[in-house]
Amino acid sequence: MGRYASALEIYGRFLYASTFGSYLFVPKSKFTERDVPDLTEKVVIVTGGNAGIGKAICKVVLLEKNAKVYLATRSEARAKAAIAELLVETGKEASWLELDLSSLQSIEKAATEFHSKETKLHILFNNAGVLSFSDALTADGYDITFGTNVLGHFYFTELLIPALYRASTPEHKSRVINLSSQMGIIGVSAFGSGLDFSTFKDSPTRRKIFGYTSYSQSKLGNTVHTQEFARRYGNKIISVSVHPGQISAETLDPSSALSQFLFKLVLYPTPMGAITPLYGGTSPEVENLNGEYLTQWARLGTPRSNDPVLGKELWTWLEEQVEGREYLVTIRVEVASLN
Repeated sequence: MGRYASALEIYGRFLYASTFGSYLFVPKSKFTERDVPDLTEKVVIVTGGNAGIGKAICKVVLLEKNAKVYLATRSEARAKAAIAELLVETGKEASWLELDLSSLQSIEKAATEFHSKETKLHILFNNAGVLSFSDALTADGYDITFGTNVLGHFYFTELLIPALYRASTPEHKSRVINLSSQMGIIGVSAFGSGLDFSTFKDSPTRRKIFGYTSYSQSKLGNTVHTQEFARRYGNKIISVSVHPGQISAETLDPSSALSQFLFKLVLYPTPMGAITPLYGGTSPEVENLNGEYLTQWARLGTPRSNDPVLGKELWTWLEEQVEGREYLVTIRVEVASLN
């Protein structure tokens, strides 16, 4: 049975809708695709690169800037279709990396495959995400939304640390870009601190919250994870979380004709959603913004939470979910040798 909207959820939708006004008159971006430097010999992974903002990152800029791009996604058919379209439109071919972020085993397989082909990773765009309106769980028993958007990307990133370390230099650190969202405001309003750890796995509490609340909590989780990641790996890796903007690719409320009409007034074309992630991933200015939250369009924003205690608590929980997995142990030995 699906989850139904509670008064708290309705309040959350109102809070999110009320933020739209602040985006009606956003200053024009000073950063455009023309500002992305040449990425020849740079290796890039884009999770969810077969559609939406992820595909825009590949299509509009990265392939045109000569990077070697891995499109990490679950569906082979959709990945190959996107790669074929990109080839026609850019004259360059991306590679498919099979990745199901809702499965820890699949994440390990994807990381293993990548390490077998590349020694360095210069930019990781953790772009993929899900918004579920069902009681679905991941293959490992986690809430499908938080398990995919936060735990999945956390584990994938941890397994890629050796390649990120090797690509990093004092002048040009490697980068991890985590797509967050302004929807994190709902998580803060709903749960106080913004994160209710009892909802990350199946529980009575989890089954009481609705899709948008779960999604907003996961987006806040992406920001909190980014902040803590910067504290732990900031000597070699730049990491920022980004709100890509009010993009038409985001499914906000398909059930309401009125909402759809109102959203169209403030939604921007999908390619615009690539601007802020690309700014975070390639602009020299971001060298001084480690751990920060970027908002549309390529501007420094204010995160919904910047609590080191919460960051440590989330990191501890994430580590506990993967602790002892054989492949992670191997990776950590390698990371230690690179420090």
